Amino acid sequence: MRSRLLPLLIVLMAGVLLALGFPLAASQAAAQQQRVVVDRIDDTTRFAALAQFVTARAEEQTNVNSVDSVDGERRKTLSTELARYEQLYGISAGVFYRDRTAMAAAPADWKMPSSGELYDAYESALLGRRAHNPRQVWPWQTRKLAIASPIVRDGDVVAVVVTESPTGALRSRILHGWLLLAAGEFAAMAIAVLLAVRLTGWVLLPVATLDRVTHDIATGRMKSRVGAAGGPPELRRLIRSFNEMADNVEAVLEQQRAFVADASHQLRNPLSALLLRIELLGLELPVGHTEAESVKEEGHRLAQVLDDLLGLALAENSGRHLATTDIATLARVRADSWRPVGDRAGVGVEFAPPPEGTEVVGWADAVALSSALDAVLDNAIKFTPSGAAVLVRVEAAGDGVSITVTDAGPGLTDEELERIGDRFWRSARHQNVQGSGLGLSIAAALLVQSGGAIAYGRCEPHGLEVRLTVPRTAPAVTG
Repeated sequence: MRSRLLPLLIVLMAGVLLALGFPLAASQAAAQQQRVVVDRIDDTTRFAALAQFVTARAEEQTNVNSVDSVDGERRKTLSTELARYEQLYGISAGVFYRDRTAMAAAPADWKMPSSGELYDAYESALLGRRAHNPRQVWPWQTRKLAIASPIVRDGDVVAVVVTESPTGALRSRILHGWLLLAAGEFAAMAIAVLLAVRLTGWVLLPVATLDRVTHDIATGRMKSRVGAAGGPPELRRLIRSFNEMADNVEAVLEQQRAFVADASHQLRNPLSALLLRIELLGLELPVGHTEAESVKEEGHRLAQVLDDLLGLALAENSGRHLATTDIATLARVRADSWRPVGDRAGVGVEFAPPPEGTEVVGWADAVALSSALDAVLDNAIKFTPSGAAVLVRVEAAGDGVSITVTDAGPGLTDEELERIGDRFWRSARHQNVQGSGLGLSIAAALLVQSGGAIAYGRCEPHGLEVRLTVPRTAPAVTG
């Protein structure tokens, strides 16, 4: 869940930062350009004042010699100011009449073009607009910035002052501001990611703990509970409800196990008395009376079922004494113990030891694991025909250690493999074999108490393979 929730939060936060960053970047670029535009407008206004005076003096004077001397001096002053301005700042500047001829310009050969941004600014000033708002300059553009101011006399525009500024410095400032903004965005994104990681961890920690404990309960560790943890109030309420549910389920199972154990124990004594009476009654019947023998056989079978039910209840309710156990030694001892039983049935019990020098240890309850292995070996010897063998082998793989019991019996179909281990279930093909159908259920219950698992499979060309697995080390403790 964290792998899905965290990217979603990151994408949302990145979207918010980008949505804020783009307008901020555009606003920053506009502010930088506006400062340049204001400076250029001030410059053109100053030049317009000089040019207006020159133009006015030229139109007002009647003495040609006076006009030439005074106007020439003013023009020379204007030209000098424009040249000095262009030399100092690298900005082209000029004053142009309405017919686009130059009153004064720097550089001296600068002419008004017939189209383009500079011409648009010039035309706009001829209409009496004192400030031209040029298009925004972006860092990837190399165009120049054109500003024009009109020269007005007696309400008429008689000439226009224009400047054409290189934008390298402006673009550098915009780009520098953007880099600072991007650094701020990245820093904000890093902080947001850290907060998202902490937030998802805080939210999902109770969920992860709940998942682990649910798995523990599903695999038979009914004492597992979710400890007090952080997280949203809704999840804390869920944890309390889950623990209450687990307590109720455990109580119901305890009552069920107690009922089975008590019923088996209470029925055992009347059944023993009944079998004794049947034996006494059989002594008074004629020799060879088959009905009495059949009744005794069914009585003993019922006694076996009660014993198995009692054993199952005890197995499910037994405490665990987990410790590091030598699994290879345990399996060898149990195989040796069952070898005489197999010999009486004409079935060999063989043990395949792990490679020499290999220590195979696992985390298990030695008594419970031994009892589970006994139930599996008993079942294997029952279904193995005379002259065949049951093989017991131990191997370690990954995080677990397994004991595999392989028989040479008729085996089971795929449908039967899905049901094996169910209580009281027996294959329709094996109803004549003695047993209650609880042996493997007892083995599974004991193995779960031992912290392990049991699995079933086919053994080619025929037979059944039962694998008992326990962890190699103690599992992590859940809250």
